[in-house]
Amino acid sequence: MRLAVIPDSPQERQALEAGMVPTPLFETQFAFTLAQVVMVATQLGVFDALATGPATAAEVAECCQAHPQATGKLLLALAGSGYVRTDHKTYELTAQARTWLVRESPQSLADKMVFQFHEWDLMAQASQYVRTGQPVEFHERMNDQQWAAYQRGMRALATAPAQEAAQLIAVPAAASTLLDIGGSHGYYSVALCRRHPGLRAEVLDLPEAIKHAAPLLAAEQMGDRITHREGDALHDDLGDDAYDVVLLISLAHHLTAEHNRALAARVARALRPGGVFAVMEPFRTDPSGGITQLGALTDFYFGLTSRAGTWSADEIAEWQRHAGLEPAPPTALTSADFGIQTATKHLHQVPER
Repeated sequence: MRLAVIPDSPQERQALEAGMVPTPLFETQFAFTLAQVVMVATQLGVFDALATGPATAAEVAECCQAHPQATGKLLLALAGSGYVRTDHKTYELTAQARTWLVRESPQSLADKMVFQFHEWDLMAQASQYVRTGQPVEFHERMNDQQWAAYQRGMRALATAPAQEAAQLIAVPAAASTLLDIGGSHGYYSVALCRRHPGLRAEVLDLPEAIKHAAPLLAAEQMGDRITHREGDALHDDLGDDAYDVVLLISLAHHLTAEHNRALAARVARALRPGGVFAVMEPFRTDPSGGITQLGALTDFYFGLTSRAGTWSADEIAEWQRHAGLEPAPPTALTSADFGIQTATKHLHQVPER
């Protein structure tokens, strides 16, 4: 999947193909203006105000405690971008906005939109990162309010991919224990445990994450089948022959190759024979080795904001193989360029030295 300039008419298509369209302008000014329009509309509750039916700009402004004229311009921008429809008197949500941006929707990304205001500030430091090579390390700089917004945003992102991952990850027969490393809100564990009634999960994460993720997990009403454990994935002892499944979801891109290799070795020891280690990441390259836009942009983003970046499925499989596990071919998810790289611990495998 990629972002691109899309022509609206045959004439525009011809101009685009002829190289006459200033694509960089569309991919910068118009892109960041659209981003702010959607983020601000979400933050102010514009989509929620329209969730019950069509309304005028004045009615939306009153509901959101906003300025009527400025709200009208915001709604017009949303209409031009396909988030609302208008008859020039009232505005109503499109299916896209109703699905993804209304807070009551099961697929709502509203909390992620709000957290993106913090991410916007982080991206403003991109020039300094490229000049110096020093990342922002946002996990170490967030205040309590930002940690709360971060956890809600990550939970919002997890709904669809977690349900798909639960179908794709081959959980061993009679599996009973799962370790979810860096799983915060625990929704991937929730999805797997709901699919496999005999499974119980432990979610390992930093205390700052668990403080705000615990209420999100409690809302799933999974009782004591899924519990949190405070700790640090880089240093904690994961045990020996303790788990049938270990998940590493969207965490490897925060870690260096050396850290990921060492973690894979500790996971291998923690797995029972026949156990599965599943790593889910936005792959930097597609299966043919081609560079994907989403994977490459995400690689830059996490290089700036964390300490590493995205990885290829081959790199992840190499860490697993070095740990004595047997990697399977990667599995692609339908949502964006995410994929799952799994590996199995067999009876007589030993880590390479």
